[in-house]
Amino acid sequence: MTDPARANRFRPYAVQGLRLAAVLAAYYGSAELGLQQQLVRGQVTPFWPPTGIAVVALLLWGLRMWPGIALGAFVVNVMLGPSILPVLAITVGNTLAPVFACLLLRRVGFRPALDRLQDALALIFLGALGGMLISATVGTGVLVASGALSSHDFWPTWSVWWTGDAMGVLVIAPLLLAVRTARWPRGVPVLRWAEAVALLGGTAVLTAVATRSTVNLLFVVVPFLIWAAFRFQLVGAAPCALIASVIAIDAGADGAGPFSGHDLLAQMVILQAFNGTVALTALLLSAVVTERNQTLREIEEVCERLNEALSRLGPDEAPVRWPSSWPEERDQGSAGQ
Repeated sequence: MTDPARANRFRPYAVQGLRLAAVLAAYYGSAELGLQQQLVRGQVTPFWPPTGIAVVALLLWGLRMWPGIALGAFVVNVMLGPSILPVLAITVGNTLAPVFACLLLRRVGFRPALDRLQDALALIFLGALGGMLISATVGTGVLVASGALSSHDFWPTWSVWWTGDAMGVLVIAPLLLAVRTARWPRGVPVLRWAEAVALLGGTAVLTAVATRSTVNLLFVVVPFLIWAAFRFQLVGAAPCALIASVIAIDAGADGAGPFSGHDLLAQMVILQAFNGTVALTALLLSAVVTERNQTLREIEEVCERLNEALSRLGPDEAPVRWPSSWPEERDQGSAGQ
């Protein structure tokens, strides 16, 4: 076998290995960031980015990415778990959750472009809320069974775990999928860039003020997300959602602003209600706007093709032309007849 043929033969294995290494590194690195805002025994956080990374890796590169996810989960948990058996059980739950979410999404014909409302809804209910039930249930159950957690703390811990994993999918997955399809724009006016910078900066400033204020001002962030979705679709709304969520989680971990004076469960309800509002507004509205824009472009393309077909016919055969854009008002010349 010649050297080029041998290289071509082993190239798929090399690509597979590099992808597995990338998944492992991304899983571990994002887990370290997520653990900076731990709330329960150093293991449960209100925002777990690795779930979003795992779901996207499985959707784009296939179910063969599960070893990278499993190894990343094991490395993270082995530094936190009390013994090897609970660590292995939690690793299994952390691996099965994104795999199950991916299978559910494939079952309904999910499109990673997130250019349809049905895809956004599938990611919410199947990928995030449904799929992450496995990791939260297995993980919390293992902590209780191993004695690392009191049975009285099962539901508060489970709620933090489940919503944290779900938020990882809802915030990180749309961002990664949007970056994957984004293209560096050329010839963009300076005002357009200034608008994008103002949008990101305004989201950060308003969220910081709202989450540290004693007055409930969390709602002021929503208009910026609507602005981002309409003007930039998911590629603009997803970063704004990430910025708002991270700043809110930091304030919640400090017990500042609207998160002060509450127990863990109540604090989590307030925090995740805000994060959920942010993520759903960005995801759903972006999908609706994108789908609407695509529909308008398709209608215009059909009209242009009809005009081209009609232009090839003689005047007797084609007395009218199909409008190339939205119909305008009828000729007002007949108003007086």
